[in-house]
Amino acid sequence: MCRLLAYLGQPVTLEDILYKPEHSLIVQSYQPREMTAGVVNADGFGIGWYHRQKDTAPFTYRNTLPIWNDLNLPHLSRYVESECILGYVRSATPGQALDFANCQPFHHQQQLFIHNGYIENFRQSIYRKIRNQLTPDFYDHIHGSTDSEHIFALLLSQGQINQQLPPEDALHSTLVILLEMAKLHQVTVSANIVFTDGHRLIASRFSSSTPAPSLYWLKDDLNFPQSVIIASEPLFTGNWTACPENSIISVGEDRDIQIKSI
Repeated sequence: MCRLLAYLGQPVTLEDILYKPEHSLIVQSYQPREMTAGVVNADGFGIGWYHRQKDTAPFTYRNTLPIWNDLNLPHLSRYVESECILGYVRSATPGQALDFANCQPFHHQQQLFIHNGYIENFRQSIYRKIRNQLTPDFYDHIHGSTDSEHIFALLLSQGQINQQLPPEDALHSTLVILLEMAKLHQVTVSANIVFTDGHRLIASRFSSSTPAPSLYWLKDDLNFPQSVIIASEPLFTGNWTACPENSIISVGEDRDIQIKSI
């Protein structure tokens, strides 16, 4: 299991959100508290963010090193400031390659995507079923081998097929498809997801079996006013709320939070 982090709010540096909290994403990489599988998250990491003034594609910084071994990230984190940030530390599913193509966040145009979870026996179970559901644009967009990137391609495909519907519906359709495939092939699927266009956050806490991987949200903390944080584990002591299992969490540009059951 990986650990996720998403921030939307007043401009902060990467250092503020990645390093300064007492149980930061950096700490969670080597000392997680709520992982249901694995011990550490040492199989790479990635950070994504958006420019504060320019309407441009998001930026990503990824590495196959453990996040605590990257000597450049602390310096970069003091410099980069953003209103929307995604972070991810990886615990690779056995059999999945440790390379840049498999490092998250994945991105397409303005969208960034991170996933914590897994598809049981992915290659042997629903790999081909997922690929059969993809539109041509996103079938060719896959560069790595992870179940995570295939879920992202499925999400993008559902958004393309149902362009008139909000992105929350595309995520809902994606999760329902995964659930139906999992039941048919009698495998477990878990999909804690966060994706964003830089203005909104849309997330899920989802699993075909219980308990689902942990996921929390926090709004308007004194240290991060006018902001929302979504994280696999609380970053510090505060009024964190556990996201309901099998739900979609939507954070609007006004930081309003909506939660719907799947």
